[in-house]
Amino acid sequence: MLERSQVTSANWIDAPYNRLGFIRVPELARTQRISRGTGPVFEFPRAQRELDSFRFEFEGEKISFEQMIESTFTDALLVLHDGAALFEYYTDAMKPSDTHLLMSVSKSLTSTLCGVLVERGLVKPEGAVVGYIEELRGTSWEGCTVQHLLDMRAGTRWSYTQDEMDLCDVSDYRTHSRRDLPTDTAAWIRSIENSHEHGGPFRYVSLESDVLGWVLESVTGERFADLFSREIWSAIGAECDAQIMLDGAGFSVVEGGICTTLRDLGRFGQMCLADGKLSGRQVVPARWLARLRARDQQLIDAYAGAPEYDAAKPDAFYHDNWWIHDATRGVYSGIGVNGQTLLIHHPSRTVVVKLSSHPEFEDARLFALQDAGMLALCESLATAGG
Repeated sequence: MLERSQVTSANWIDAPYNRLGFIRVPELARTQRISRGTGPVFEFPRAQRELDSFRFEFEGEKISFEQMIESTFTDALLVLHDGAALFEYYTDAMKPSDTHLLMSVSKSLTSTLCGVLVERGLVKPEGAVVGYIEELRGTSWEGCTVQHLLDMRAGTRWSYTQDEMDLCDVSDYRTHSRRDLPTDTAAWIRSIENSHEHGGPFRYVSLESDVLGWVLESVTGERFADLFSREIWSAIGAECDAQIMLDGAGFSVVEGGICTTLRDLGRFGQMCLADGKLSGRQVVPARWLARLRARDQQLIDAYAGAPEYDAAKPDAFYHDNWWIHDATRGVYSGIGVNGQTLLIHHPSRTVVVKLSSHPEFEDARLFALQDAGMLALCESLATAGG
């Protein structure tokens, strides 16, 4: 049994320490509070259903939902159907009040905030990044638009296998002691070069989301935590404050540093499912979220050459920091390493939140297993009509 004292700021994102580390981020890294505000909590109706008997096919075998949960290092899982809590699970290590690191699901939350600012005319998707961040004039970000950031089609020179891991040091996920890397996130953004023109193919570059966060802070003059709190977190009836990590220089790590409870991420997902509305309040513009349900051939073509491309899903693409499984049907996900998932499934009117601690950042089989189980469950609910 892992002891809390064994988890340190140097090892908490690595297995087996991540099982406790992901729910203790404020103790292990620098964070800022995202206030829930003072409004009432949005309570889910309860329609608890046992899923022990649910089976789905994976790699030619019938797998139970319970097996999927146990095999994919699940820390917590929530299924909301028609706005009611159908299923809720926690491992012994995690309580409902614990916040959990979302990793790159954070990007989807960040882009949703961007949509609010777009509606207010503070940001334009076609707007130039250097027009919002004067400090980046004359750098590789010349010619890059906000939409390029949202769709990860900037020309940034980036190695997924190396640079994504190095970002853990630069952004202070772990103690930053390497002298061969930029001192902080903003320094890396200022100094990084391009490998091709902006607006080209999709390539997964987390640093681009940090630039997006910088844009949002620049146009409002506010810290991301305060901005996100006012515009979204305090408007969805969140039960608990959230947190966001900061690097050593205080830069908001929007690409992967947001921490929320399971239920609160479910509330955010329910708001997305309901076209931006919750408890009668339009939190996010409906037309911003409608962009995720519009098939875009240009983005499909841009995605086709990426390592993430799956021939079995020829219409999949990446848009507004969401992974679009089927735009026409309205099926899309926020996804983060180590198994974090927020699935929005319009055909079945379902939201699934899965918080995990996979031992490896990218375990393709574990992701495939949990995706198969969650999607199969949603499809069964859609077929049953309720």
